[in-house]
Amino acid sequence: MSSAPSFDPPSAAKISADIERAFAEDLGPGDATAELLPAGAQAQAELTCRESAVIAGIPWFEACFRRMDPSVQIDWHTADGQRVAPGAVICRLSGKARALVSAERTALNFLQLLSGTATQAAAYVAALASTTTRLLDTRKTLPGMRLAQKYAVRCGGGYNQRMGLYDAILVKENHIIAAGSIAAAVDAARQLHPTLMLEVEVENLDELAQAIDARVDRIMLDNFPLPLMAEAVQFTAGRVPLEVSGNVGLETIAAFAHTGVDFISVGALTKHVRAIDLSLRLRLD
Repeated sequence: MSSAPSFDPPSAAKISADIERAFAEDLGPGDATAELLPAGAQAQAELTCRESAVIAGIPWFEACFRRMDPSVQIDWHTADGQRVAPGAVICRLSGKARALVSAERTALNFLQLLSGTATQAAAYVAALASTTTRLLDTRKTLPGMRLAQKYAVRCGGGYNQRMGLYDAILVKENHIIAAGSIAAAVDAARQLHPTLMLEVEVENLDELAQAIDARVDRIMLDNFPLPLMAEAVQFTAGRVPLEVSGNVGLETIAAFAHTGVDFISVGALTKHVRAIDLSLRLRLD
């Protein structure tokens, strides 16, 4: 397997923007229920995971509690990118009772969502263990959560394809039709953005040959049947990195990878999200 990706989180400012949006939804003008707790009361809390999971989202979880109580103490028993067993204690917290209660749901939402994404990514990475193929995510992310989800994919051992429409060019069917040919589309893209990574999506071997001749940086094989995928790898012979997209699942990804493609992109990593089951239990001091 190729070397593991780096999973440094987004900047503190971007994480803060995420949690402010989330708190605006949940807290509104204030937490009416938290007022039932005695003012100034201190509390302890323990976070456990109820299933096997790869943890991701600690920076968001911490930021939620520190936003409500800057003096909160958090004792972590794991780290992002680590797998935990069912029943494992993830962390223990101590701080103002009202702050812990108010931040709880938003903090858990981030951690369970991102851990779900990381766990899903790790399952796909495991299926590629006997190959050199890299797992990529896509732009099929939850609105407003792209940086967070792509971070979680890296925590699970996957790689980011592109962050958005601004940091790489993917020439697809409609672009080719508008330009008149693959060569014309690639030439226009190079003139407009000469420093950006340029990838072309192809649907058959003829288009593959055109993309290779255009000297693109990467070629995406869109919905190629397995035999045609293997033929494309042989034809390309390492001249251009190949990415597979379409009809990828845990039951198919290993066979796709064994054809020798360099990358496989999976939209399900970030669009088919199942949150990890976490539990936070609170007790007053």
